[in-house]
Amino acid sequence: MNVAWTIRPAERRDVTELLVLEEAQFPEPWTRGMLLDEITNVETRRYTVAVEVGRIVGYLGVMFVLDELHVNTLGTLHGQEGRGIASSLLDEAWANALARGVRRATLEVAVSNERAQQLYYRFGFRPVGVRKNYYERTREDALVLWADLSFEG
Repeated sequence: MNVAWTIRPAERRDVTELLVLEEAQFPEPWTRGMLLDEITNVETRRYTVAVEVGRIVGYLGVMFVLDELHVNTLGTLHGQEGRGIASSLLDEAWANALARGVRRATLEVAVSNERAQQLYYRFGFRPVGVRKNYYERTREDALVLWADLSFEG
């Protein structure tokens, strides 16, 4: 795969572009304040962006809790899906998590979001439960997924 984007840490200046991505991707997008809080909380959070030709084409936000990683948000710019951007962001996050000694990862994903589920399954996630009515606006259930991170490399 010929990757045309670079991955870097998210910065305060990225929030406006991230808001556009959030609003296009999710029925309950994060607010400017929420995104700023997450990006600037570098103790327990790690937000990265994929940048191509000066624009953000994808982003990933994770949270570290002890030796676990929680995927908070992952999105790709509309029209850029299927290019491997989300996979690149996850690959980079996994390398960082392994370097930190993280052993497990978890996330919630809408039961209707089959495309995202397929991506997560490729990264070793498996369903362990359902959170009923997890998404407030849509009342949709979320699958709870867990993955054991490999130290084999």
